[in-house]
Amino acid sequence: MDTRTRTALATALVAALSLGAAACSGGKKADDGRGAENPATANNGAVVGGTPQRGGTLTVLSNQDFTHLDPARNWVMSDMDFGTRLLYRTLVTYKAEPGASGGELTPDLAEDLGVPSNGAKTWTFKLKKGLKYEDGSPITAQDIKYNVERSFSPDLPGGPDYAARYLAGAEGYQGPSQGKQLDSVKTPDAHTIVFELRKPFAEFPYATVLPTFAPVPKAKDNGPQYDNRPFSSGPYKIESYARDKQLTLVRNTHWDPKTDTVRKAYPDKVVMTMGLKATQIDDRLIASSGGDASAVQWRKLSPESTSKVLTRAEVKARLLAESSNCTEMVQMHTGRAPFDNVKVRQAVQYALDREAVTTASGGPALNDPATALMPGSLFAGKQPDSLKIPLTGDVEKAKQLLKEADRAGGFSTSITVSNGDKGVGEAIQQSLGRAGIKVVIETVDPSAFYDTIGDTKNRTDLVYTGWCPDYPSGSTFLPFVFDGRYIKEKGNSGNHSLFRDDATMKRMDEIAAMTDAAQANKAWQELDGQILAKAPTAPAVVERMPLLIGTNIAGAFGHTSFGGQLDYATIGLKDPSRSGS
Repeated sequence: MDTRTRTALATALVAALSLGAAACSGGKKADDGRGAENPATANNGAVVGGTPQRGGTLTVLSNQDFTHLDPARNWVMSDMDFGTRLLYRTLVTYKAEPGASGGELTPDLAEDLGVPSNGAKTWTFKLKKGLKYEDGSPITAQDIKYNVERSFSPDLPGGPDYAARYLAGAEGYQGPSQGKQLDSVKTPDAHTIVFELRKPFAEFPYATVLPTFAPVPKAKDNGPQYDNRPFSSGPYKIESYARDKQLTLVRNTHWDPKTDTVRKAYPDKVVMTMGLKATQIDDRLIASSGGDASAVQWRKLSPESTSKVLTRAEVKARLLAESSNCTEMVQMHTGRAPFDNVKVRQAVQYALDREAVTTASGGPALNDPATALMPGSLFAGKQPDSLKIPLTGDVEKAKQLLKEADRAGGFSTSITVSNGDKGVGEAIQQSLGRAGIKVVIETVDPSAFYDTIGDTKNRTDLVYTGWCPDYPSGSTFLPFVFDGRYIKEKGNSGNHSLFRDDATMKRMDEIAAMTDAAQANKAWQELDGQILAKAPTAPAVVERMPLLIGTNIAGAFGHTSFGGQLDYATIGLKDPSRSGS
């Protein structure tokens, strides 16, 4: 690597890290332009409960199962947090720290953050020595290559597709099942892996945080069934897993903390109990009695429980509400009538009552109405408002747009929402109904939600879902949500509006080719407004992740790079003897 490449690369990565700091500052409400501290966010940027003690059982109370634990398929923020912090390690990971520091990278399986060459089109990683799986066998570079390759398999849909987008010669590759390998991923020895990209990618180390870059030994791979029992390279291994009921993790005695500066592995055991009602979880943690004192919740606090928490100082002190850094949207099937008409889509944007959606999501204490596609962290802290639509919507403007689209009488459609978002679905239903758009709500269990809306032929016209940048760059948001070249019939992710716009895709390619990070950042921000004007989605809210913890929990904070979810790398118990283990 020559000096010119080194300088350009350093500039790009420093700019990305600076964006990371902006992404994390919102929790402290320092410079977001909204004034006084949010009453629900007093614990943002701080570790709650002090330093944990080693031992005991950490209980996780959940209303759902995971979408996927197979690292080739794991692309939901909370699931990635759980998987990469407890079960498997990746080449690079995020620091286990609250606030801005949580957006910084640190080596994990690799010795460093990767060495670029060939103008950042080639990246080389050296693995640390002494890395072992749960059975004591060595972790090799070939195992990481194998998992990258299996992420292309048609029978393993739903996972991150950075490899497909960036690796050279990846077009048409269908995974390793037929004995075929990717020539652009090389393993000259057991401790070295080299990635050859089709274009320069200075941010590649951020991509290697994703579960795609975790090791999977070929001998343990059993296709879709691997989802039920990933082979551990992290501090815990699966003792038992009854889908939709309970997952129990115990220590992986072959994990060596000397090779791992991130994961503290305080509890002896982690037990996730699934299938509980959301409000039941809230009430148990509010009471925090018995074993529930050593418990945390998996999904966010229910909107109907907000007042029970915020009005009681002792309970509120146990509430974390880090920004999810995710924009929730009504995504419209742009390839299906009537949503193939831009005026119909714009009518939805104008009819949507974001104030009602914010209220249904838990109120303004836990959510911010969205005015753009990308979250504020990618706009130096605050989303722009290019459309200037009132928070409660503009029904007359919506009706006028429907008239211009020859839909003056309105029409009927349907929307898919997760079970936990039924109230949000009703707010959307009532909003659009004011303009004559009759909406039928279909609810889906959270663990099946992404598979359901990822079935592009059989899904509803509308879906309510969001997107979170995988790391602080517009390149991880707009292309994944609006590039039509990566739409899949099954396991479709991100682009749930099925938006295919030639001008947009051409501009994405132009921005991706920019070598000046500041110029690219500005271009992504401009493209955000251009896409919004074409109305493939109607932005609704940028949510916080309100999570209540038990009174015996220590080391707890919402990690900004994992959608505000608890960082399972450092959480534990104040007094392990109280957990009943």
